[in-house]
Amino acid sequence: MLRIKDLFHEIFTEAIHLSAMLFKIMIPVSIFVKIIQATGLIYYIGLGLSPIMHLTGLPGEMGIVWATGMLSNLYGGIIAMLSIPETASLTVAQITILTTMMLIAHTFLIELVIARKSGIKLMVMFLLRFGFAFIVGLILHLIYSSFDLLENTTHAFASKFVVPPSESILEWSVGQLKNYFFVFVMILSLVALIKLLKSLGLVDLMTKLLSKPLRLLGIGEHAITITIIGLTLGISYGGAMIIKESQKAEITKREIFHAMLLMGLCHSVFEDTILVMSLGGHWSGVLLIRVIFAFIITWGFAYFTAKMSDVKFNKYLMVKDKQVL
Repeated sequence: MLRIKDLFHEIFTEAIHLSAMLFKIMIPVSIFVKIIQATGLIYYIGLGLSPIMHLTGLPGEMGIVWATGMLSNLYGGIIAMLSIPETASLTVAQITILTTMMLIAHTFLIELVIARKSGIKLMVMFLLRFGFAFIVGLILHLIYSSFDLLENTTHAFASKFVVPPSESILEWSVGQLKNYFFVFVMILSLVALIKLLKSLGLVDLMTKLLSKPLRLLGIGEHAITITIIGLTLGISYGGAMIIKESQKAEITKREIFHAMLLMGLCHSVFEDTILVMSLGGHWSGVLLIRVIFAFIITWGFAYFTAKMSDVKFNKYLMVKDKQVL
């Protein structure tokens, strides 16, 4: 009985510690996002993205959607998407291109800070995720347009969703508190689940099964658990664990970089994929191409960085230890 009580106390204490680490990032970011939304800054950032959207076969107005997703989160981008009249005339191919780009590059103000706190230069991760999101969008556009695929227009998806009215400050504050509580519950569940899996020996089994394929991506056995968390649940939920693990001597800077790159390009595979498919995105882009591309790019970087000396690797890709706060 005493052992069970001690175990619950250990789980709860660790969950509070991890949540506190994550809230230090999330709370100021939430306030900042609210300010830029209120000032209309996102609209002008979106206009600046118009040329990029045209290159991927999308209307320039979709730049506002992508900008909203990058500065807030995927749900914010979806709300912006459903608020723009031009969305109703998008083809399935265009919806797939847009949502795939959003899946790769969103929630930057939180996820890029998590990457930096784990030791990766913020601008490096920004360029990788933003750049490869654009490249994937371009590739999908070339594939769909060349073979005349998914060119039918769908109107049904938009009617399933209602854009919520503008929130008051009080409503926004209550909503944020609910979000933070949900994040804490998720982290508490993650901590408990990992301890359960370890006690059952499933973590060791999972490590053995995935060690060889992930080693090809430059991800060692000490980073496998957090990589799986990121791929399945998302960087935000597993962010505190990622930061915590990156501070341990067992995991190398190269493993952290490759794990974060893979998770950055492809995370929250189940929830986010189902969400954007319900909006009209096709599985060929939002799931198949995204997953394949993420693994190929990570493998390419693992191969390339293996030839770099530790000095060059740390200089160009990683933050100096004393700068990681």
